[in-house]
Amino acid sequence: MSALTVRPFRRDDRDQLTELINAHVAAVVPGVSVSVNTVLSDLERQPGEAVTDPWVGERVTLVAEQRGAVVAAAHLLRYRSEGEVGESYRDAGEIDWFVFRPPASFRPDSDLAAEQLMAACLALLARWNVRVRYAGGAVPAPAVYGLPRNWPHIHALYERSGFRHTGDTEVILIARVADLPTPESGSGPRFERTLGECGTRFTAYDDAGAARGFIEVDTALARPERQSRAAGLADIGNLHIDPASHGTGLEHHLLAHAADWLRLSDVDRLLAYESADDAPAIELLLGAGFTELTRTDRGWEHRPG
Repeated sequence: MSALTVRPFRRDDRDQLTELINAHVAAVVPGVSVSVNTVLSDLERQPGEAVTDPWVGERVTLVAEQRGAVVAAAHLLRYRSEGEVGESYRDAGEIDWFVFRPPASFRPDSDLAAEQLMAACLALLARWNVRVRYAGGAVPAPAVYGLPRNWPHIHALYERSGFRHTGDTEVILIARVADLPTPESGSGPRFERTLGECGTRFTAYDDAGAARGFIEVDTALARPERQSRAAGLADIGNLHIDPASHGTGLEHHLLAHAADWLRLSDVDRLLAYESADDAPAIELLLGAGFTELTRTDRGWEHRPG
């Protein structure tokens, strides 16, 4: 067996690291991959995390190498302890993501590489002397966050290493835009399209001019300068129905108008996210043409013993 080496990431690892990350992404979201530029940028800064990214004081990427191949990798963050840092993140360390291919007949040493890399991660967190240790699986790709159920090998590694799932679970759903409702001419509420908090907003108004609900869709999941392969993909950033309009079918009108806009944008797949505890919201989406893509477990904390 060739010796395993755990060491800091080098720039000439970039292609192998990207390939390893994309293998994990492909098991979660169909037709999505990230570029080398995306991966390198994420190691330096996470522009999509406008709140938490400025709190990071140190970033370290480690890889396990064997026979010249990068067989496992992890990205770690240390959050600052200053008062402006959110309380739960203050003086925290985190394994932002950890990737390795599951063992196979032609990769019998895969678990060993992962174990040695995890030992190095825990040693670094210990040297940082952080207050709390978190972990997750947020590689830089749309809809990949928390720890997706599609990565049982990483779930098992985290649990063997003393991490416990302490947060919630979210259901990620996907629909072909062609399968979503279409607007019915001459019926339903009046709609207005504006810029929303999380994308393009469609607001439904009743005859009295009162807003009864809105939906926001984000068609910019792939940042153009990062050259990710996520064309044709969008997600629902917000979906809100006034309680007085529950049960009126307003959600189908909202989805229909959003879908019509997405068709004009050449978007063919739409993602949605719901808490696993919110059965009515999940049933609504399933009834509108969505299917469950995966479940992801958010919030992992190191609690050995």
